[in-house]
Amino acid sequence: MVKTNKLNVFNDPIYGFIGTPNELIFRLISHPYFQRLRRISQMGMSYMVYPGAHHTRFHHALGSMHLMTKAIQVLKVKEVEITPEEENGLLCTILLHDIGHGPFSHALEGFVVKDLSHEKLSLQFMMELNKEFDGKLDVAISIFKGDYPKPFLNQLVSSQLDMDRLDYLKRDSFYSGVTEGNINSERLISMLNVVDGNLVVEEKGIYAVEKFLMARRFMYWQVYLHKTGLVAEQLLVRIMQRARLLLAQGSMLPASRPLLFFLNQNEPISFDKEILETFAQLDDVDILGALKGWQSHEDFVLSKLCSMILDRRLLHIKIKKQPVEPQKMNEKLSGVVQKYDLSAEEAANFVFQGEISNKAYNQKQQAIYILKKNGRITDVLKESDQLSLKALSKTVTKYYSCYPKEAV
Repeated sequence: MVKTNKLNVFNDPIYGFIGTPNELIFRLISHPYFQRLRRISQMGMSYMVYPGAHHTRFHHALGSMHLMTKAIQVLKVKEVEITPEEENGLLCTILLHDIGHGPFSHALEGFVVKDLSHEKLSLQFMMELNKEFDGKLDVAISIFKGDYPKPFLNQLVSSQLDMDRLDYLKRDSFYSGVTEGNINSERLISMLNVVDGNLVVEEKGIYAVEKFLMARRFMYWQVYLHKTGLVAEQLLVRIMQRARLLLAQGSMLPASRPLLFFLNQNEPISFDKEILETFAQLDDVDILGALKGWQSHEDFVLSKLCSMILDRRLLHIKIKKQPVEPQKMNEKLSGVVQKYDLSAEEAANFVFQGEISNKAYNQKQQAIYILKKNGRITDVLKESDQLSLKALSKTVTKYYSCYPKEAV
């Protein structure tokens, strides 16, 4: 009897063919928990700005795993000890690192499941999968949690120069068409090394690191925090808040069972297998289906917000270096109250402000270290001759205000 090969190959537009290294990886990819990532947008509501940005967390997870195989090969050639168990652990960890993302990724993070980040949810999924796979994810979970005795293994998965970031910058740049985000991931990976158990970049790779950090800054301000995507995500949050309020007041809302379950949770919940299974049934389709049903709901606020997103008739948004004066926002609020005959609390769904901030490089959080030719280790900021790179380590904060266009 001929034994069939249970491995698979994915054709990726970024890297070409991506193989499944072993049967465990193949089985993880085939699992319904992982297949759900095909229905989770990688870039939230960014497709409102960049029509091509419809790729998913499934794409990203496979791409990150592909880059991890390259990094492992490079480090092994440089005689860094990585055992077969550690190699398998790395591949499983990077494959599953985003499995806890909810609908539209970061857009609804902390709302659908109150006060739980996608990292904590990813760990919940990994622990449940570990039971199903008879403890084969023990090393992967240890690496993911950062308590494995070799720090560089965790740094390959989660640091300021990890396989996660190397993939999403290149991938998001490709699908959005924003070329400033395109990085040379192969060059960066080829420059990796390990000293005293920590990940470093060899000195000749410093310019690739500089370009990587600059690309990250461009992508955040030009793509991830683009004002149109930002206002769309804010509207989506307010739709879910309104739906939760209406349900609490006894209103009937058509929605999928998983979405209704989490909308009816007004307090943080402790996860068990049953709740995890319910979360695993939740994806972008539930949200879009709900929006299509709710746009004809009798509640004006809910229906109006839903039609705004579905028809892409969003609020007007301004981003400035200083907050808008409260008096101006109150005038906008009063205008909406009168125009739509709403209470001030209801009108606040259409007139609001907030702040956004970004730091392209955090020197205090797993800094990027450069290995000089003389063997010394220094921080990338000390070695860089670009003044612009020094500025990347400072937090930039901007302030946004949103209100209906007709209330301008």
